[in-house]
Amino acid sequence: MLTYNKWPYRPWFLILLTSFNCLGITSACTVKEGREKERGPMVTRRNQYNTGRLTARPRMNQAKEAAAIGLQPLRLDNKRDGFIYVPKNYRADQPVALAVMLHGAGGQAEHGLSLLRQYADDQNLILIAPASRAVTWDIIANNAFGPDVIYLDRALNLAFERYNIDAGRIALGGFSDGASYALCLGLTNGDLFTHIISFSPGFAYTLEQVGKPAVFISHGTQDQVLPIGPCSRRVVPQLQRQGIPVNYLEFEGAHEIPAHISQSAIAWFLQNRPGK
Repeated sequence: MLTYNKWPYRPWFLILLTSFNCLGITSACTVKEGREKERGPMVTRRNQYNTGRLTARPRMNQAKEAAAIGLQPLRLDNKRDGFIYVPKNYRADQPVALAVMLHGAGGQAEHGLSLLRQYADDQNLILIAPASRAVTWDIIANNAFGPDVIYLDRALNLAFERYNIDAGRIALGGFSDGASYALCLGLTNGDLFTHIISFSPGFAYTLEQVGKPAVFISHGTQDQVLPIGPCSRRVVPQLQRQGIPVNYLEFEGAHEIPAHISQSAIAWFLQNRPGK
């Protein structure tokens, strides 16, 4: 089992947002061998998710009825919900790619949606954009997997029940804290997610790892929020040493996603299947 340690450094304004607990964590953006301590019996539904494992899976060979097109709320939470966007040319008899996109710290579901929204119609791509339960994702805010994993599982089940999803093109992605969380859950659930799209991540962390999804990582060389040196430049080579395929792009810029980077990410996702 591989353990990806969380990065202890956080900019001051993100510390105020997340109250990130760094006790006992001494390395930055590193990958090292380890073994998780034995856990007690799982007695609640919440405990089923405490390693970040998702249960949702595409319904293979299941007939799909006509479903709503365009932007729709997920209607899974009264306070911090999310969205699903279905492209205008979606047809129930043709499987389509799905990307789950995660916002950064302090963000909203709309921010995750905006990361790839401009490509959805032309590329016939379904998007899910959840909101984190707290101001950022659970492993960062509370130092443990939990409520965000449960919400994401429900959102994925909804999409798999209503739409004809191509099991060979399911991505998990995000920006900043969302990019870090995409690495965490994507590497934990490589038997579900075929691709991970990580724009300017800070760290990667897993309690268990299943599969080897293809990974896209981009980072600005002038990033002052999550500096490239202790983040992507440390994570990428360690992922590669573990045999995980990584498409890594650096660009001259700050904590941002230039248009050519998002274009490269969407082309990489839709044109390349793992193992081919």
